[in-house]
Amino acid sequence: MTSPHAGHRGRARAAADFGAVIAVLDTDLNDAVARRRDLEQAEDRAVFGSGDLAAARTALDDCNDAIALLEKTICVADTRRIEAAEAEARADIAALGDEIQAKAAVLSDRWRTVARLVEQLRQELFEADALVRTITTANGLFDAAGVADLKVNLTAARRAAMTGARAASPARLSRASLQADRLLVSLLATGGALDPRPQLGAPVAGVKTKFIPTTARG
Repeated sequence: MTSPHAGHRGRARAAADFGAVIAVLDTDLNDAVARRRDLEQAEDRAVFGSGDLAAARTALDDCNDAIALLEKTICVADTRRIEAAEAEARADIAALGDEIQAKAAVLSDRWRTVARLVEQLRQELFEADALVRTITTANGLFDAAGVADLKVNLTAARRAAMTGARAASPARLSRASLQADRLLVSLLATGGALDPRPQLGAPVAGVKTKFIPTTARG
């Protein structure tokens, strides 16, 4: 006897396909079990002379054979479903592995870019610092020569150069990246590592502050 859904089982390849076949077979099995109860009752009636006993037993045997075949088919389909699911899981893991390897290559490129930009930043800082020292020396000479109007306000120049839009950090950022981002932003921020507080009385952004000693305040 051949299962009525053998064709569907033969075409099934994915775990979901086998699951669908099993669902259909389960329905057929439930129907066959219900039919067997009716046939058993018909056999009982035939034993007591109500009906054809031979025909009732033949029908019952056929039904039992159908149930056995359905149970065997379901078992085989379930085994195939499990195998298909495992194969799909392995394929998914392999695909994920390929994807992650590709992302790792991109990540390496990103880190190389970060390293290059950090080194570029360091070089720019070194050159800016050399210019700061040169201008500071010149400012001292201008003061000594009585031409303070030629002096360059280094604080104002730095703050003006570092003014601009800031890229928003992502909502999800690792602790390490968050700390690094804060460090980089602090280099641009007022009062940061590159923006030390000016000496008391020193002009900031062209405005000279007034310092009144405590003893003079009464």
